[in-house]
Amino acid sequence: MRVLSQEQQLLVLNMLCEGTSLRSIARLTGIHRTTTARLLIRTADRLRPFADARLRNLDLKHLQCDEIWTFVRKKQGRLKAHEIGNDRIGDQFLFVALDQKTKLIPAYALGKRTAETTCRFMDDLAERLTLAELDVACDRPTISTDGWQAYPNAVDGAFASRARYGQIIKTFGESEQPGRYGPPVLIDSDRRVIFGEMEKWEICTSHVERNNLSIRTFMRRFTRLALGFSKKLEYLDAAIVVYVAHYNFCRLHGSLPGTPAMAAKVTGHPWSLDELLRESE
Repeated sequence: MRVLSQEQQLLVLNMLCEGTSLRSIARLTGIHRTTTARLLIRTADRLRPFADARLRNLDLKHLQCDEIWTFVRKKQGRLKAHEIGNDRIGDQFLFVALDQKTKLIPAYALGKRTAETTCRFMDDLAERLTLAELDVACDRPTISTDGWQAYPNAVDGAFASRARYGQIIKTFGESEQPGRYGPPVLIDSDRRVIFGEMEKWEICTSHVERNNLSIRTFMRRFTRLALGFSKKLEYLDAAIVVYVAHYNFCRLHGSLPGTPAMAAKVTGHPWSLDELLRESE
């Protein structure tokens, strides 16, 4: 097994965080894709407990939540009869929470688009916020989601009366552009207050939907109409762990004077990937 130097490891990880595929890295650096995949797994194992510990007691005001689709090994429609019950292959959904002001990603969950995954996602998000101190109704965080039917029960179970929650349901029509990949046309949007005192205009998922574009750009496994995909769920999960940690602590956000972690007062300066790895040791 090839042993990479510290400089080579940082180069490979930076390329992964910039959306370079495993095979592209192999062509550019001469490092075999299996070596890169093993480095990805090891790095994720270090960053997962670090990010879990640092992203706690967060004072965030408006959490927008959405799901982004990808697949492992093959798409759901291609699964054979004996594979349909296997949750580790086929369609997978990444549930993402994004704070509207700081652009921080405090929580996410990977799995099938089910009520179980939705509840796990919302429970994790609730545990990271300073809800115990939110005794005044106007200071309760706002949760905005799309119309996925499992969200209301999941949000209620995780937050109860400690948050305000609303859904925005968008209706799309057929694309005017010919071909199956023409973007759908937004026809109408309906904002609904589910519980808590809030104005309908406050309900918004535009920022987290824009963040989906960043995910598809900088994680090759999520890029549509491309050859990059995950053969194993472990590799997909590891790629997400590394991307989210790099996004929160290292990537300068275009709408902020620094990183999301700086805006959320988790750190005081932008971290390099080298510093992120040293802090996670």
